[in-house]
Amino acid sequence: MQQPKTAFAERIAERRRAEGDPRALVGEMRRSVLLVPVADGGLWSVRSGGVRWICGFTDEAALARFVLHHAPGDQPVDYAALLGARIVDEIVPALGEPAGLAVDIATEEGAMLFPPVAGIVPDAVAVDTGRAGDKGA
Repeated sequence: MQQPKTAFAERIAERRRAEGDPRALVGEMRRSVLLVPVADGGLWSVRSGGVRWICGFTDEAALARFVLHHAPGDQPVDYAALLGARIVDEIVPALGEPAGLAVDIATEEGAMLFPPVAGIVPDAVAVDTGRAGDKGA
């Protein structure tokens, strides 16, 4: 039996079909609880294209697909349930490097990236504002 998609996963599917409002997708991300694997005392992330991507998942099935391919052996994986807004507003700025949110990256036709740009992360750490890393000198 297939688990119904979360509202956030539905918004992602809409955008992947070039439907829906991108602002509504960002709003849904901010309101959604995401499951983020924890490894070595921190949140699971990967680096690609000069960006550190925090890996978040819309439900346990999406998390399980990721763990199946990326976790060592058959060890259980701990995870944190975090509000999307907390990830992009608090955790991303604390990393001290360009960082964004990668959602459901192990879900074929369901992944979505939220890059470190204005409107997604705070302007002070957005790479497109020219202020990232600026300490107000």
